[in-house]
Amino acid sequence: MTVNIITLGCSKNIVDSEVLAARLQRMGHRVFFEGTMKSDIVILNTCSFIGDAREESVNEILVQVDRKMRRQIKKLYVVGCLAQRCKAELEAELPEVDGFYSFADLHKMVDANEFDLLGTSERLLSTPPHYAYLKVSEGCDHQCSYCAIPLIRGKQVSKPIPLLVEEVRKLADQGVKEVMLIAQDLTYYGLDLTGKRELANLMEALAQVRGIEWYRLHYAYPLNFPYEILDVMNAYPQFCRYLDIPFQHISDDILKDMRRGGGSQYIYDLIARIRETVPGIALRTTLISGYPTETLEQHKELVEFVRRNRFERLGVFAYSQEEDTPAYPLGDPIRRNIKTRRVGEIMQLQESISRELNEAKVGQTLKVIIDSEERDHYVGRTEFDSPDVDNSVLVTKEKPLTIGEFYPVTITEAAEYDLYGTLT
Repeated sequence: MTVNIITLGCSKNIVDSEVLAARLQRMGHRVFFEGTMKSDIVILNTCSFIGDAREESVNEILVQVDRKMRRQIKKLYVVGCLAQRCKAELEAELPEVDGFYSFADLHKMVDANEFDLLGTSERLLSTPPHYAYLKVSEGCDHQCSYCAIPLIRGKQVSKPIPLLVEEVRKLADQGVKEVMLIAQDLTYYGLDLTGKRELANLMEALAQVRGIEWYRLHYAYPLNFPYEILDVMNAYPQFCRYLDIPFQHISDDILKDMRRGGGSQYIYDLIARIRETVPGIALRTTLISGYPTETLEQHKELVEFVRRNRFERLGVFAYSQEEDTPAYPLGDPIRRNIKTRRVGEIMQLQESISRELNEAKVGQTLKVIIDSEERDHYVGRTEFDSPDVDNSVLVTKEKPLTIGEFYPVTITEAAEYDLYGTLT
């Protein structure tokens, strides 16, 4: 049969879809990742992280139900976080869907006695062929007050280093040149396996794999940060000077209410040490605005935090009340328009910071990987940019370039979130 897998949500979901696709292909099905194509089966991999993600997932289910009613597809199955969290309600409300599969039930879909998304190195890539995501662990042991991930994905389970090395070798053999390490909590990798943080050892092992030119690290939990990973980053040029480290807030009281651990001084000291140890590193962080106990003064403190630290990359979420989380009884007292205004204020500040940081790169020659070609230019990224979420480099078409290859590009202009350059 032809199977079309549609993936919503984060890069961890992308990997899950790719593992599922490899299994279906091994069963003899033809698998695609095309949202609107006619097919025998559609599998929708959903997200349920925050309210907006749930709404997007439900809307996409309705789109696919309509396609089924119009006989553009024969069967519709829903998997992923929304199916895990809301299976009973969805089955009652959407009888047109042929099956909702929680993570524990996926083996039934693929006709296996058991099926572990984390326990294999086989994948069918849905990303462009020159980059891929590497999910090193599943779940999370933290109990952040606002977060439903432990309820959906369970406790942290780390993938052993030999299996990850095997997976990356297969990716390199397929032509992948850039690998993004991802997890809900990357810096706690390995604690469940050995009782110790093993991220530095994993990085050392991956650095030995030939063919991968760039690795980058996503979702590093700040508390008890393993500083040894910075030494590995300095020792191996394959590791981009890039770190995704969500701080969520800076107010001591809010951090305590969020159950994040540490405090504002710890965060300021951590940022200073990271930047001192790895000069020129690009820090990406994520913040939450409008937490139920956030006052106007605490919002101003968060704005000042952004102003002082001048993050190279930054995103902000408006607080989303999640059922069964520790923060749920607090309600959602801050009005949506106030949260929207606070998010906008932070992002307006970040826009000016990003422009200033980009303008400082004018005249520099940077290593750029080419992701795609458009009519007037090529679109690429530097080591400071992850796909889909960060800046792009628009390279003039002076001569043909190869998608997925690296080139030296001299930056000639800068905007808020883009650089412009010419081949050196």
